[in-house]
Amino acid sequence: MISPAARIALDLTAEHVTWLAGAARALAAGRDAWSGTLLVLGQPAEETGEGASGMVADGLYERFPRPDVLLAQHAAPGPAGLYAHSPGLIMSASTDVDIVVHGRGGHGSRPESTVDPVVTAAYLVTRLQTVVSRELAARESAVLSVGRIEAGTRHNIIPSEARIALNIRTQSDEVRERMIAAIRRIAAGECLAAGCPREPDVVVGNNFPVTVNDPETDRRVAAVHGEVFGAGTILDPGPAMGSEDFPRLAEGKIPYSYWFVTSTPAEVWDAAPGDDLMEKFAAVPSNHSPQFAPDLATLAPGVRTLVSGALAYLVTPEEPS
Repeated sequence: MISPAARIALDLTAEHVTWLAGAARALAAGRDAWSGTLLVLGQPAEETGEGASGMVADGLYERFPRPDVLLAQHAAPGPAGLYAHSPGLIMSASTDVDIVVHGRGGHGSRPESTVDPVVTAAYLVTRLQTVVSRELAARESAVLSVGRIEAGTRHNIIPSEARIALNIRTQSDEVRERMIAAIRRIAAGECLAAGCPREPDVVVGNNFPVTVNDPETDRRVAAVHGEVFGAGTILDPGPAMGSEDFPRLAEGKIPYSYWFVTSTPAEVWDAAPGDDLMEKFAAVPSNHSPQFAPDLATLAPGVRTLVSGALAYLVTPEEPS
C-alpha cells in the first residue's frame, strides 16, 4: 500500500517540456482522484551534465519536499508507440576528455625544423581506437569517440599545437578509470615518440553517471504502461550507450524509473532499410541528428505515460472490505 503522502517527482529535459506540461495539467485537473504530493521538475543543462547537480546544489530538496520516487522519460528513435523499460542499468556513464599536443611550429617548406603536432595528433587519434578493441574484454561495453580535432590557421604553416576532444562511454567506474589511464598513457607515448617539446595536456572534463533504474520501481511503472497501452508495446532493449544526468537528482537514495518513448514517424520507419527492429533502428535518424523529427502523434501518449506512471504511486488503493 502506498502512503497517501507519497511524493512523486516527474522530470524531463527542456526538449520534452510539452509532455511535462501536459502531464502536470492533467494531474492538476484530476486532483480529486489522487493523494500525495507531485513535484514537476524542469531540468536545465541536461546536455552538459550540469543541470541536475546544479538544482540539488541550489537547495532543491530544502526548498521543496524530497520525493519518494523519481520518474522520467526521453524520446528515442524506434517505431512510434513503444515504451522501452530496463529494470536496472539503462544508460551508460559519459566522460569528456580534452588533449592538447604541443609541437614546434614553423614554415610548411621546412618541416625538418619543426615538431608537427598535426601528424602526432593523427597518430594519436588512430591509436586511441585500440583502447576499446585491444585493452577491454569483449564482455565489457564501452565506446571511445573523437568528436573534434583542431590545428593550424594556414595551408603553409605548421602550427605549434593541436587539440583533440573525445568522449568515452562506460558502464562501470573500473572500466572508466582504465580507459582514462590508457588515454593518458597513449597521449604521452605518441608525444614522446614524436619528440614533442613537452608532455601533452590531458584534461578530464564533464561527466555523466550511469543510469540504473530501481528494479521494483521500473517494473511497477512498466506494468502500468502495459495496462494502458497493451503488453506488446513494452520492450526491454537493455542498456544504451547514451547518458543522462537525471540520476543525480536521486542522490543515490531515491528510487527511480527512467524509460524511453519511441517516436519515429511510421512512414520514416517503414521506408528504412532492414528486416528486423535493430536493423531499422540503426538506419533511422537518431537523437541529435538534423533529420530527427519525432512524430507529433506521440505527444498525447507521452503525456499518458507520465500521468499513468505517477498515478501508480499517487492513487491510494482502497482498503479491502
